[in-house]
Amino acid sequence: MNPYEVLLMLDPELAEERQADIVARAQEIVTKGGGVWHGNEPWGRRKLAYEIDKKGEAFYHLFAFDSAPATLDELTRVMRITEGALRHMATRRPKGSGKPRPQSVEAAE
Repeated sequence: MNPYEVLLMLDPELAEERQADIVARAQEIVTKGGGVWHGNEPWGRRKLAYEIDKKGEAFYHLFAFDSAPATLDELTRVMRITEGALRHMATRRPKGSGKPRPQSVEAAE
């Protein structure tokens, strides 16, 4: 398994329930694929450097997880076709980077 981070940008007009559904779907894909979900760090609403689909802002979420490359491919495929997901970028965390940054919202409470 490899350590990954995914930065997801969601449509600013999405309801909070829909955002939570998208995050839950991502977590489900990782866990069903045999991966370990480390958490989701919501960064909130931020201004974009350039407009995407005539929108100047987006909600940012940072996911951290360990999974096989095939699971990451499936997550990327699903994010591409998900209504409301403007952009996403997956990166592999380098070895020795320590503990993943994002903390689960449930763990923070």
